[in-house]
Amino acid sequence: MNAPSRTPAWSADDLSAYRDVRAVMPALAVGLSPEDLGAQPMADCSPGKWHLAHGSWFFEAMILSAEPGYRPVDDRFQALFNSYYEALGKRVERCDRGLMTRPSVAEVMAYRREIDRRMETWLAGGAPSGRLRYLFTLGLHHEQQHQELFLMDILNLMARSPLDPAAYDLEPRFADRERARGGMTRFDGGLVEIGHDGESFAFDNEGPAHRVWLEPYLLANDLVNNADWVAFIEDGGYRRPELWLSDGWVAVRAERWTAPLYWSEDTDGWNCMTLAGRRPIEPEAPVRHISFYEADAFARWSGKRLPTEAEWEHAVRCRPEAFSNAFGEVWQWTASAYAPYPGFRPTEGTASEYNGKFMANQMVLRGSSFATPVGHARLSYRNFFYPQQRWAFMGLRLAEDAAAPPSATADPGETARFRRDLLSGLTRSPKVASPKWFYDAEGSRLFEEITRLPEYYPTRQEAALLREVAPRWAERFGLGAALVEFGSGASEKTRIVLDAAPCLSAYAPIDISADALDAAARRIAEAYPYLNVIPLVGDFLHLGALPAGLGDGRRIGFFPGSTIGNLERAEAEGFLRGARTLLGDDALFILGVDLVKSPETLVAAYDDARGVTAAFNRNLLVRANRELGADFDVDAFIHRAVWNAGESRVEMHLEATRDMQVVVGSERIAFAQGETIHTENSRKFTEATVRTMAQAAGWSVAAFETGAAPSVALALLKA
Repeated sequence: MNAPSRTPAWSADDLSAYRDVRAVMPALAVGLSPEDLGAQPMADCSPGKWHLAHGSWFFEAMILSAEPGYRPVDDRFQALFNSYYEALGKRVERCDRGLMTRPSVAEVMAYRREIDRRMETWLAGGAPSGRLRYLFTLGLHHEQQHQELFLMDILNLMARSPLDPAAYDLEPRFADRERARGGMTRFDGGLVEIGHDGESFAFDNEGPAHRVWLEPYLLANDLVNNADWVAFIEDGGYRRPELWLSDGWVAVRAERWTAPLYWSEDTDGWNCMTLAGRRPIEPEAPVRHISFYEADAFARWSGKRLPTEAEWEHAVRCRPEAFSNAFGEVWQWTASAYAPYPGFRPTEGTASEYNGKFMANQMVLRGSSFATPVGHARLSYRNFFYPQQRWAFMGLRLAEDAAAPPSATADPGETARFRRDLLSGLTRSPKVASPKWFYDAEGSRLFEEITRLPEYYPTRQEAALLREVAPRWAERFGLGAALVEFGSGASEKTRIVLDAAPCLSAYAPIDISADALDAAARRIAEAYPYLNVIPLVGDFLHLGALPAGLGDGRRIGFFPGSTIGNLERAEAEGFLRGARTLLGDDALFILGVDLVKSPETLVAAYDDARGVTAAFNRNLLVRANRELGADFDVDAFIHRAVWNAGESRVEMHLEATRDMQVVVGSERIAFAQGETIHTENSRKFTEATVRTMAQAAGWSVAAFETGAAPSVALALLKA
């Protein structure tokens, strides 16, 4: 039978966390000699022995010493291992830490063990709360910071030796490197929120959460790699003053920089010093050990720029899946100076010196490195270094400005309808939005791009099928017929019908988007000068009459693209019934539908690898911001496509990635994290369901043609 633990259950998690964190640095010191641990390679570094002692000093000075009657382990250690806390009295300057040959490494380890014993006793006395809870958690994260500093400083020490010694057989890593994805991801920006929300631990400099305005921008999906940097070097990057900030160029000349820190070149090419010794550079590995000045110069050479810290946080918060190695490889320089956020207040007491007093002359880095311990990184984490420093595990990710989405002058009536529809849908539970508002000019452009994606089969398959059947079906139209296209978009498939049916005398494209409609109608009129093109701006679900000038011939309805699948069953039947009335008793109607098939094929068609469908879906929010004065954080919504087998439809949703409130007109709409806006359905059909739907709307199916796999179908309906 197991003996009962003497540690109360309510402190077991704290004790386990403390032991786990404190075990790391001694493990990193195994195999290093006392000489390795006692030397200081430069003023910015500290000896490994000092790091081992300093974490213990922090727990003693910040927590244990507050206990009534507390007696320090050694009074001398209070000055020896104080870093920069002026309120705690005398201290050894950083540049002199390597001169302290005493205490020995063995004595430091004994000090460390004694502090661990005292902290475990303290924890056994009860779970810390309030300010002590914060200081305890701060101490764990402080220890983790020094684990990474320990590795940075040991590497710098080893790099000083002409022997190129390896500190470890294999470079210590806390995560595997992710494969590069390629390309850049666009963000529309706007009024976004960054900073820590206060619900879990964070350093005081990470808050408070606040709003920032971002112009549209792009962020590289991958880090800059060594091969990229070699190209920069070979193009004279370190010899061209026009690439550098003034202070950066001074540093280049004064320090004689020709490559990143620890790089050297021999007859076999470039190599670099690592914690596992000197190794040839890996071309695909992210570049490390570059200063802010170098990162800025490289960005300028690339024709891009560094992201601001707000752009970095916003992008990674909204689209974490888009970026490789956002965490766990290198800290990434930003263009942001290290300064307090609006409303910043430092931690009360001695710990107020932890961050706030360094908020001058330094630059912010985001993410984390391969040496950052697990559990230490956060989305809101603000690391900071002076712009000339290079010994940290620093790299970069590029950004660039993006053009704003095309604007359009909306019809006031259309704007009012858009606002009314959107508010009606967003105040329902679950929230919905009509897909008809997707199609402003940018939405129409994005949809045309979707139709060319490899995953999106419906357009290609329907176009191929239409080329096959259109000549046969055109024989039924008769002279002087008029083609009426519902929801015309870019009218690309229309050309297949027009080419097959020279008997047509008029064409009436109907679309809710005036700018998209005008552009498409103009192109058709130019290509078919004999055709009377009469565009009609309107909602094809609520049309009162067709435009004048269509002539007396037969009306041919045209509704391709399986758009009928976007409508609810009753809505689809109502549309077809209304179209029959609108077109007349002698009408024909060409209806395109997508057929039921494997869920894998269907979902891929609505969630493409390039993210074009996601951009199309989110463009609804972009349009709401532009035309309705809404304040959606567009990038805080992610695209979801799911197959609903019970309803035989693919559903598109926009999912909120955090709790937020959005203003639309005079209304404030609350979103909970994970809540969605159901933006579109794409119902899939069988021949039987098409015949049933047509019959319910007063049509008969004169012909039903199915294309090659992945199959779509065209139905010719007869009034």
